[in-house]
Amino acid sequence: MSSNSFQDYYNDDRNVSPAVRAKIEFEVELIGKLIAAREAKGMTQEQLAEAAGVKRSAVARLESLKATPHIDKLIKILTPLGYKLTIVPFDDNARSG
Repeated sequence: MSSNSFQDYYNDDRNVSPAVRAKIEFEVELIGKLIAAREAKGMTQEQLAEAAGVKRSAVARLESLKATPHIDKLIKILTPLGYKLTIVPFDDNARSG
């Protein structure tokens, strides 16, 4: 196995800064949860888009990580899924481990 794997490259702060890595990981987790919520509701992208008042292409771009989620559009999309955005403090015990 090569020592120059993508994971090695990605986790090296000289290649990808911790701030950029945190942003990427946040977006991947957020969109993963959005997809899971849509699927749990049994909705297609088209149905979600119609319920949210956005184009299906906007939902598709978000779900494929081809667009950075803007707060206003994210709120529109999460609302028909029964979710809202909140800000919560980090759990200090979780961060130290």
